Amino acid sequence: MSSPWAVLFGGPSPEHEISILTGLQSERVLTASGEQVLPIYWAPNGEWWLVPSATEAKDYLNGVPKGAKAVDVRLSGDTGLYVKKRALDISAVLLTLHGGVGEGGGAAALFTLLGIPATGSTLFAGAVGMDKLAFGGLMEVAGIPTLRRELLSATRSPSFPGPYIVKPRFGGSSIGIEIVEDADAARAIARASAHLRAGAVVEPYRPELVDLNISFRTYPQLEVTALEKPVRSSSESGLYSYAEKYLSGGAGSEAGLSSAPREFPADVDPAIATLAAELATRVAEVTALTGVVRVDLLLDEAAGSLYVNEVNSIPGAMSLYLWAPQVNAATVLKDALVEARDRRVVLPASGFGSGAALRAAGGIAGKLVGLDGPRG
Repeated sequence: MSSPWAVLFGGPSPEHEISILTGLQSERVLTASGEQVLPIYWAPNGEWWLVPSATEAKDYLNGVPKGAKAVDVRLSGDTGLYVKKRALDISAVLLTLHGGVGEGGGAAALFTLLGIPATGSTLFAGAVGMDKLAFGGLMEVAGIPTLRRELLSATRSPSFPGPYIVKPRFGGSSIGIEIVEDADAARAIARASAHLRAGAVVEPYRPELVDLNISFRTYPQLEVTALEKPVRSSSESGLYSYAEKYLSGGAGSEAGLSSAPREFPADVDPAIATLAAELATRVAEVTALTGVVRVDLLLDEAAGSLYVNEVNSIPGAMSLYLWAPQVNAATVLKDALVEARDRRVVLPASGFGSGAALRAAGGIAGKLVGLDGPRG
């Protein structure tokens, strides 16, 4: 009998609660298809817990659910995940960690060190996807249409005029986004915002642009979904907000994930739908992101121009609602797990000098000469 899968959710991120919802959804989908699943919760205080099967969102309102067992994460010696000194036997882990170290590649690095296959992309691909400045630059270098995106600098003004959208450079989702008239206002907001202090980027504010989403997956082959158009509120800002993305659509564990207001498939010109699929394919190729990924696009309906805005390497609800018309949910998740188990990227973990550099080094004291700063 094969080892069970695991689903890891929660994690240190502003999107902690949404990660819980995606994790619980994914657990249900896999268990309903007959798979064995170990649900593991990464609490805000850093502790890991093996939680009972079929918990509900409300079970996490006051901390860890009843019946949870502490998980030890061992990076030295007998690496792995342990419960009461016993290693958990896991085929692969489905990461449902939105934002933070989940999408940013940290979890990928952690599980590489643990020697346990995990879904999602490598540390390097995930980091580029989470860094909005790096991702925008990659799109420009690759010739993929995108809006101009620049670092919010303390000393230099953007090369394009306001108004601007200000976004956290390293944040996920729609948290911390602001609209400002000029660079001075952007800097003032960045200083005051907990989400922007670690770095911010600015883009042209284009309220006429329409949000579109598409998903790709990379196993068993590169494949894309139909195009989705999220339905914005009547707010004057024209931004697709965190509340609309995750908190709308009614009560229950699916609120704001699979039941948020949307037009699917999007009612757009067939040429736009074809172009969106082409752009998603190009994003997959140049980023080297793997697993199930969502690409967020912006459409200028008057000009017929389509831009790649952002990428979500661990999307809300794993984008299962986008795949539903063509691939059932359990297959999407199991394929991602099989990809992690059987086709994970393994990078060299050590050098190949065979001690030559160490033998040639001589005494370390000699290498410190001249490093003690300027002399009288």
